[in-house]
Amino acid sequence: MAELIKVKQKHLQTPLSRLKCMIRDIDESNVDYEQFKKNLEYTASLLEALYRDETRQSLDMEDQLQELRPDSVPKEVHNWLASTFMQQARRPLRYPDYKPSFRSIVHAVQAGIFVERMFRKMSSTAMTDQPLAVVNCLREVDRWNFDVFALDVGSSGHALKTLFTELMIRYELNSRFKVPISCLMSFLCELEQGYNKHNNPYHCQTHAADVTQTLHCLLLRTGLVHWLTELEVLASLFAAAIHDNEHTGNTNSFHILTRSDLAITYNDRSVQESHHLSSTFCILQNEQMNIFTNLSREEWVELRSLVIEMVLATDMSFHILQVKAMKHSLQQQERVDKAKALSFLLHTADISHPAKPWVLHSRWSKALTDELFRQGDKEGELGLTISPLCDRNTAPVAQSQIGFIDFIVDPTFSLLMDMAEKIIIPLVQDNPEPPEPINRHSSLWKESSRGLQWSLLHITTELVSFRLTWTRHTEDNKFRWREIETGRTSGDVSTEESSTSTVKPLQEYSDH
Repeated sequence: MAELIKVKQKHLQTPLSRLKCMIRDIDESNVDYEQFKKNLEYTASLLEALYRDETRQSLDMEDQLQELRPDSVPKEVHNWLASTFMQQARRPLRYPDYKPSFRSIVHAVQAGIFVERMFRKMSSTAMTDQPLAVVNCLREVDRWNFDVFALDVGSSGHALKTLFTELMIRYELNSRFKVPISCLMSFLCELEQGYNKHNNPYHCQTHAADVTQTLHCLLLRTGLVHWLTELEVLASLFAAAIHDNEHTGNTNSFHILTRSDLAITYNDRSVQESHHLSSTFCILQNEQMNIFTNLSREEWVELRSLVIEMVLATDMSFHILQVKAMKHSLQQQERVDKAKALSFLLHTADISHPAKPWVLHSRWSKALTDELFRQGDKEGELGLTISPLCDRNTAPVAQSQIGFIDFIVDPTFSLLMDMAEKIIIPLVQDNPEPPEPINRHSSLWKESSRGLQWSLLHITTELVSFRLTWTRHTEDNKFRWREIETGRTSGDVSTEESSTSTVKPLQEYSDH
């Protein structure tokens, strides 16, 4: 009996315990060579399986950037893409799956009908006390070529406050969730101060306003707005508005390498993104700034959970993982998870400027380049190796933007369109007649002579139209960067000069 128990115990041993037993047997000169051989073979087989699994995961990650060959892009651009958009040296965090609150496609359509009310309010009535320049800007808030820089100038540096308030009123979220106007104004003022804390060229309140407007436009152009409840729209717009609050202007890698207070606080895990969330929710702890004071406990839990997942997903090192997860989801028969879809939507909005007209893209590229160079200067002062694209004397700006568009932006937008098709087309097919008539009054839907029609033909046409819009801009932007690269290498023009030398007035860009 004792021998039987001993045998069973040996079969239940872990590889580590087996190795320890083997070492002990050797030390005690008590080696059962037949059992010793079996233990070695068993341990070797487990190690081989583990190696194959780890190698497969590593190769899967590399496959996403397999076209980044040395003869395709410069080494520095390759290193930047790999280090920025891939997880390095550790496994990614796993977040609990977010469960959608409603249980049927019909319910989803009914939940989305509320957007009809939004289009009954024109921006002039929503923001009656705004300067004419602001009112004129906000009339274009549904358009892909929306000029957030003009809004920032017209609002005297308050683009985020102005835009978020406008969208809250357009969607009637302020009345639906009883948001006190005094709390909203106080919260937005504090939020803008957070964005202005480090005086960043790129990660500033104007960028937050741009991403918020872009997310709003993506909801419209893809039709995903019909899929969401009012609370989910509120959470999405809020996540976009706060997603870079108190950004330091440095990368997560810089914080980790320099052992900054933020890196220590958040254990090197999504350092900045964790702080964006924490700093924002700390603002809401103040009763005078808590815009969600009238949400029910269930609504608050749902909103906070969704916002946290969305903002954490803006960590660029999760890009490859997000893309792989979404591709896998689209290949399955079950419906797409709400939280994962909205996280991908916000990530797309966050990297969207290369898919906008050149007059916008070139300004954002210049701002981001300036911010990276600032970090490079700090790294030089600290005696650190300067990060890819952060050396103002050697960074291949034009080539990096071309690589960014080819390997990150274009594939992301294409996947977003695939995701939208999988979600929206079944909604239309399963519900040929929506519960209520839908008549859009925004400038976006007025572009169609037919108006919004809840039909497969119309939805498909809108998706194709939007795909052509952003594709046209990415191709145009790549062409312009190639021109700049040629001019710079031949000594004709500098990168900075060429960023503005070929800019057209924004009004010349159509957005149909």
